[in-house]
Amino acid sequence: MAKDIAKMRNIGISAHIDSGKTTLTERILFFCNRIHAIHEVRGKDGVGATMDSMELEKERGITIASAATNVQWKNIDINIIDTPGHVDFTIEVERALRVLDGAILVLCSVAGVQSQSITVDRQLKRYNVPRVAFVNKCDRTGANPYRVADQLREKLNLNSVMMQVPIGLEEKHEGVVDLITMEALYFDGDENYAVRKAEIPSELQAEAEEKREIMLDALSMFDEELMELMMEEADIPVEVINRAVRKGTLDLELCPVFLGSAYKNKGVQPLLDAVENYLPCPTDIENKALDLDNDEAEVILEADNGKAPVALAFKLEDGQYGQLTYIRIYQGEVKKGSELYNIRSKKKFKVGRLVRMHSNNMEDITEAGAGDIVALFGIECASGDTFVQNGMNLSMTSMFVPEPVISLSIEPKDKKASDKMAKALNRFTKEDPTFRTYVDEESNQTIVQGMGELHLEVYIERMKREYGAEVTTGAPQVAYREAISSSVDFNYTHKKQTGGSGQYARVAGRMEPMEEGEYEFVSEIKGGVIPTEYIPSCDKGFQSALDKGSLIGHPIVGVKMTINDGQYHAVDSSDQAFQTAARAAFREAYMKAKPVILEPIMKVSVEGPSEFQGNIFGSINQRRGIIIGSTEEGAMCTVEAEVPLSEMFGYSTVLRSSTQGKAEFTMEFAKYSKVPTSISEELVKAFQEKNKNK
Repeated sequence: MAKDIAKMRNIGISAHIDSGKTTLTERILFFCNRIHAIHEVRGKDGVGATMDSMELEKERGITIASAATNVQWKNIDINIIDTPGHVDFTIEVERALRVLDGAILVLCSVAGVQSQSITVDRQLKRYNVPRVAFVNKCDRTGANPYRVADQLREKLNLNSVMMQVPIGLEEKHEGVVDLITMEALYFDGDENYAVRKAEIPSELQAEAEEKREIMLDALSMFDEELMELMMEEADIPVEVINRAVRKGTLDLELCPVFLGSAYKNKGVQPLLDAVENYLPCPTDIENKALDLDNDEAEVILEADNGKAPVALAFKLEDGQYGQLTYIRIYQGEVKKGSELYNIRSKKKFKVGRLVRMHSNNMEDITEAGAGDIVALFGIECASGDTFVQNGMNLSMTSMFVPEPVISLSIEPKDKKASDKMAKALNRFTKEDPTFRTYVDEESNQTIVQGMGELHLEVYIERMKREYGAEVTTGAPQVAYREAISSSVDFNYTHKKQTGGSGQYARVAGRMEPMEEGEYEFVSEIKGGVIPTEYIPSCDKGFQSALDKGSLIGHPIVGVKMTINDGQYHAVDSSDQAFQTAARAAFREAYMKAKPVILEPIMKVSVEGPSEFQGNIFGSINQRRGIIIGSTEEGAMCTVEAEVPLSEMFGYSTVLRSSTQGKAEFTMEFAKYSKVPTSISEELVKAFQEKNKNK
């Protein structure tokens, strides 16, 4: 049976690294009876948290791949995706948010709003995901949930409203006061698993009443009845308050704040009630597809099991039993044995095995309805594919995939490792669109690209562990270019008469630098001094000389070649002779045309708190960067700059350390620009040394 859509919640748990989201997920699984024992992220029992199923995740205590699970809280069905916190694994967060309806934003009550909280919040806003905030670690020294609630307003511009006040903080943290029901909630009994309701302690009564007034005042914006009852100073029923909180949350105009300590099992059950009461069910969210038959016009999808199915493949995993494809069903039902159509590949396929995921375990099901998140087995597809009923031509809008910012060369240690490395790269690039690989034609190195050093480090480690591929890593070569800086005339005669048929060709003309474009050929030959059939040979000869410049052996760009004179021999001239003459003429002229080395310049955008603006400027200036502009918005600043690619390796580490991990950057190719003389000399010297040793 497909589930009741109104009783379904698809939620993500997002936060800055180390805020305790995996710890919180473990408690949610436990209190929803999904697991029968709690294991810690770096627990002494060596088991590790349930959602961190990868060995590397358990060792490092971080979440690398998002994991999906399904739980029941009271009579509500909750699909949960536990997402990584580290910026390098941002695609996992993006993927999860694309298919979720609501989120729990976890914050540390000591550290407050951190850099990754800002990134995660930006992602939530991009996908219009309603959220509730959970201020975790209230038992820690220095805990201050009030400050965190203020930071949510100041730094994230959220209308944060506290739904609870803490009963004691730091080591005296016992529970919370529910400002809606005006009850004290204590978490005691065996391991604090039981929730005990009691009267509000007398010393907290005044504070609770004051905070409740603030809460009601904020909520009155979202419900007229609540506003009227407040004006009449009448009692306000719990249902009316809940309705107002739900409306404000779904409209993205309110961020209710809950408190607790997941590690000490405090505050988790009220948070689950909040998920039930305030986060949306699939029918509360409007999802759209693009009609490919109608100029990509938007079509609203209905979370209705009676409609034709539309689903999005949002995550692929290559496991021991074949490819596992996670899908979110937006409309209709998907049944085992039914047929679906992949819009991208234009191929029909049969749903062989349908499963519900619980971390790395799975449960076979026969059908799943609108709004559900399930997985298919053995389907050939790519991440982001849309599956529909045969005959439909709808596509879900694609996910935002950020461009990789870091690259590294890798080399297998031996032939055996080479095959294994190829297999691993094939799998990883299919699973993760931010992890890319290519063979650099110039250096012949395999280059991997990713979102950060940790991202690439994890994949290289996975290559070793999962595929036994031992690789060595190095810094990639920057793709330099060569160009000329002045115009010169050329006049070259190629003559060869030793043995066999002779070769004769003379080409003359002008070599000029071009502002735009890579190469241009112009023929101004008059009177047939070079026969028409040999003019293309001259062009071919010049072009072959462009592949490798004489300075450092990199390609030459921005050259205009004009021929205006020449000579041929009735017997000894040939296509080959003119090609050779043109090539030699090019090389001779090239060294006279004052060649220079060009390097790729990247457009770099650094975002971080304004307090670190000076450090960001410094880090760019040290890398031969030119600041183009900077803007400040609230407590955040954005610095735009142009920096040579060769200076950007290792920048993420430098930026993190100089900004306490609070800034992040993106970069993309902007242009090629001349390298400074000192660096040019070094590159030429290195190239000559390399050639000498050959």
